[in-house]
Amino acid sequence: MPLITSSYTPPPALANGYVQSILPTLVRRLPSEHLQRERLELGDGDFLDLDWSRCAASTQPRPLVIISHGLEGHSRRPYVLGVARQANRQGFDALAWNFRACSGEPNRLPRMYHSGATEDLHAVVQHAVACGYQRIHLVGFSMGGNLSLVYAGREAAQMPAAVRSVVAFSVPCDLHGSALQLAKRRNRIFMWRFLRDLGEKMRIKAQRFPQLISVDGYQKIRNFQQFDDRYTAPLHGFRDALDYWQQSSSLNYLAELKVPTLLVNARNDPFLSAACFPQQLAQQHEFLHLEIPASGGHVGFIRRSKDQTYWMELRALEFIAAQEKRVPASLPDAHTQPLTTSAS
Repeated sequence: MPLITSSYTPPPALANGYVQSILPTLVRRLPSEHLQRERLELGDGDFLDLDWSRCAASTQPRPLVIISHGLEGHSRRPYVLGVARQANRQGFDALAWNFRACSGEPNRLPRMYHSGATEDLHAVVQHAVACGYQRIHLVGFSMGGNLSLVYAGREAAQMPAAVRSVVAFSVPCDLHGSALQLAKRRNRIFMWRFLRDLGEKMRIKAQRFPQLISVDGYQKIRNFQQFDDRYTAPLHGFRDALDYWQQSSSLNYLAELKVPTLLVNARNDPFLSAACFPQQLAQQHEFLHLEIPASGGHVGFIRRSKDQTYWMELRALEFIAAQEKRVPASLPDAHTQPLTTSAS
C-alpha cells in the first residue's frame, strides 16, 4: 500500500512529542460508569477482566471493536474509553480487556502479561465469537498495538475469521530499539514510572510466590533490559530479554498480515526507534497501511473538542468503517482451537 498522508494536525503550541505524550494523562477524563465488567476464566486457571460498552438493544448483529491497552495501562484509561465511546456512536459494540494483573486485582499465577502473549488476546477474541459476534476489529495502543499486530501476523492461521481488521497506534514494533530509546536520559521520567508500577506488581508476586520471585535489589533496576532479564523472560519461557524482544516484536510478523491493518506511529514519538516506521514493507504490502503524522507523541494525538474526542478514535473508526463497507456480512466458521505459542 502507498504510505498514507496523515490528516492529523496538532493544536497550536501542542506539537511537541513530550507534551503530546504527557498532557492527556494529566487532563483527559472520560466517564466509565456505564461499563459492564465480566470475568473470563482461562484454561490455565487464571482470569482476564473484560469491560463491555454496548450500544442500545438491537435485533441486528453488530460489529465489535476489541481494545487492547498499553504497558501498565488498563481498560478505563481515557484513550481506551475514547475508542469505546466513538465505536458506540457509530453503532459498534466495544470490549476493552485488561491484561493479567492490570484490572486492579492481582492475577492468580506467577506469570503476568507481556508483549507477545497472544494466547490471551486469542481467548478474548474466541469469547467474543462465542457471544455471537461475526465481525470483529482489533484496536491496540502501544504494547497493546504490538500485541494485536503479533497476533494478526504470527498467528494468522489460527486467528478466527471473524477478525476483519487491525488498527494500532504508537507501536514499539521493534522492542529492542524501543527499549534503548526509553533507556535514554531524556526519557527517564517514562522509564521511572514504568519501573515503579511494575515494581509494585512484582512485590505482590514476591509475597505470593517467594520461591520463584524476589524483589531484593529491585531499586537497582534502571531499564527494561534489566527488568526483562530478571522477570519477564524467566516467568514466560524466554531465554533472556533479547530472546523475548526478538520473539515478541511485531516488526518480525508484519509481512504475514492477512487482514487490512492500519499502523499509526508519530514521527516525534519519544518511545520509538527508526525501525518502528517500516515504510519499505508497507509500500510493498497488500494489507499494511502505514500512517506517520509529524506530531502526536506517544498515544497523544490531542484534539481540542468540547467532549474531549481525540483524533485517534476518529481515525480508528474511520478505518474500521471503511473495512465494514468492503467485506461481506457473513463469514465461514471461525477457528475455535486454543492458541499455542512458542513461549507462554
